[in-house]
Amino acid sequence: MISAAPLPHSEVLPDWPVCEQARKSRDPRFDGLFFTAVLSTRIYCRPVCPAPMAKKVVYFRHAAAAEAAGYRPCLRCRPELSPDDGSWRRGDAAVARALKLIDEGALAEQPLAALAERVGVGERQLRRLFVDRVGAAPIGVHGTRRLLFAKQLLTETALPITQVALAAGFGSLRRFNVVFREAYRMAPRDLRRHQRLDTAGAPGETLTLRLGYRPPYDFAAMLAFLRGRALPGVEVVDEHSYTRVIGPIEQPGWLRISAWPQGEHALKLELHGPAPTRLLEIVQRLRRMFDLDADPQVIAEALSMDACLAPLLAKRPGLRLPSGWDGFEIAVRAVIGQQVSVAAARTLAARLAQRYGQPLPQPFAPGLEHLFPTPEALADVDLTVIGLTRARADTVRTMARALLDGRVDFRAERTLEDFTSRWVTLPGIGPWTAQYIALRALGHPDAFPAEDLVLQRAVPGDGSRLSAKALNTRAEAWRPWRGYAVIHLWRDSMPQPGSQPAKPIRAKQRTAVAARTDSHPEPPSSPAP
Repeated sequence: MISAAPLPHSEVLPDWPVCEQARKSRDPRFDGLFFTAVLSTRIYCRPVCPAPMAKKVVYFRHAAAAEAAGYRPCLRCRPELSPDDGSWRRGDAAVARALKLIDEGALAEQPLAALAERVGVGERQLRRLFVDRVGAAPIGVHGTRRLLFAKQLLTETALPITQVALAAGFGSLRRFNVVFREAYRMAPRDLRRHQRLDTAGAPGETLTLRLGYRPPYDFAAMLAFLRGRALPGVEVVDEHSYTRVIGPIEQPGWLRISAWPQGEHALKLELHGPAPTRLLEIVQRLRRMFDLDADPQVIAEALSMDACLAPLLAKRPGLRLPSGWDGFEIAVRAVIGQQVSVAAARTLAARLAQRYGQPLPQPFAPGLEHLFPTPEALADVDLTVIGLTRARADTVRTMARALLDGRVDFRAERTLEDFTSRWVTLPGIGPWTAQYIALRALGHPDAFPAEDLVLQRAVPGDGSRLSAKALNTRAEAWRPWRGYAVIHLWRDSMPQPGSQPAKPIRAKQRTAVAARTDSHPEPPSSPAP
């Protein structure tokens, strides 16, 4: 039964009574929000650990803080499966951006000074911020992240230990063995002996991994969003799973995401083909794409203060931000989707992918036949041949060139303002498109395309329409979770089964509204490309 304990609203550790109540009730809403360390065994656990309750415990905000204090992870509840605490890992604060860079491996080959420079603070200040807010130094967070991922691979796969070491970012097996033994007081091979492996892991076989999340999670709604936008040849989405081709073309592979059986709070990742060194990157991409680290209770409490959003959040408490696999792919599709319906945008994107994407040497399956085009492939081609207008074809080419020469990018250290200000300098990219790219390519929780006509009409709820300025003013109270408000409003505006579809905007009205190239009209079938 779910505990009635209040949820934490800040970066600090929840109060002791809250931690105690959540631990004793094994409240899954707190999974990843703190860790319980048992003084007698020197082991730390998730709040949902099924082990018998210990009497003398201390609590830590982050797994890295527990490991820095000399505790090792529980073999039963497996802290490596905890979702991250999205309330402070996401957004534009220095710690949040640094954590995203650490997730991308920024400390694997660069010193802390380089990380601090990328987020615009001094090295000492960044270390102090981490200790104050996370409970461990940045290098400790990086080390814990590597070791916990290695622990998951050792537990859930039969990958050779050498490949596990490479996947976790270690340059040599010897170094991996030393670090693992020092941290966990056992060798990697000894941990594996504790497991009964019935999973794949030999070269050419399919790996299966758990990707944990914090409930509630509306996986069906996530699949529905992705299914309406699935690109034939690149991805296949049915009622139960999402499957796509991944590159590079020199070593292509595929992945499939589905619900973990028996109601466990996790998604099931099946992965075939990629090199071990890419495994952690792939997992991090998927965690962003499927928004697995969100804290839905904190988001709901913030947004439910608005009378327009409160009933939507009550109706769909597990709705998440559906991001995309690749930033360039999302940006191209955002431009293609300007002024057209979702169905029309999907048709044009499918033509582009088939004509300019890289065909696989051997298709993996029907619908998994080629990769999405790279910026290099689209920088100098005539896209009008697939049906794009001259203006949109020029925008896609300009965007590809800008990515290649560094004028725009998808770097994790960008704030939302910095990111969008760079993109709107490109011809054909206005505020709507820039914010949409931030929402779907970065999964930014506060991205807000105020020029969107669906949002402008949905918020008043009486048939009237707010201006972009008025909508931005109304949405100030929704920060830093405006992106979730967008998803809820879009979802609620979609025609329900048995209802009449929304009327498309008349041509004259469309012209009047679309003063900028990237203004987004309300399509008849769905509110967003």
